[in-house]
Amino acid sequence: MTPSNTRSVLLGTLLSALWLMLSGHWDVRLLLLGLLSVVVTVWMARRMEIDDAEGLPVQQLPRLIGYLPWLARAVVASNIDVARRVVAPSLPIEPVTVRVHADQKTAVGRVVYANSITLTPGTITLEVEENSIEVHALTGEGAQDLCTNEMGRRVTACEAL
Repeated sequence: MTPSNTRSVLLGTLLSALWLMLSGHWDVRLLLLGLLSVVVTVWMARRMEIDDAEGLPVQQLPRLIGYLPWLARAVVASNIDVARRVVAPSLPIEPVTVRVHADQKTAVGRVVYANSITLTPGTITLEVEENSIEVHALTGEGAQDLCTNEMGRRVTACEAL
């Protein structure tokens, strides 16, 4: 089996599993519709040539699974900080825009980094460039946390082969 076929089979398997988990219905009609949608999606991915090695980085899944708990803690901590600032008007809100260095090697790595920033309450990604990401932060503290590049280093570690 060629690498392209292997990726297509893997993509189809992952999409089927996702369909089954999210659907929760097991009657024949819905299973056939799910199969049809998976086949069409895999066909479109192959036709558009987006099922390449970088587009489906399965070998990076173990590292990504290690990153997700850290990201969840960061999201919860930021959520608490934003909630405190909303409830206690005495806490400052000082919006700031910063540009953080993005040293990820791949486009997927930069997208994961940018989306991780946006998932964290109090920050949102405005623009992604080759070596940097422009971010709007609710506070100067949030901007400083991003400038330490802890999140960026962790994302880069996820994409390392």
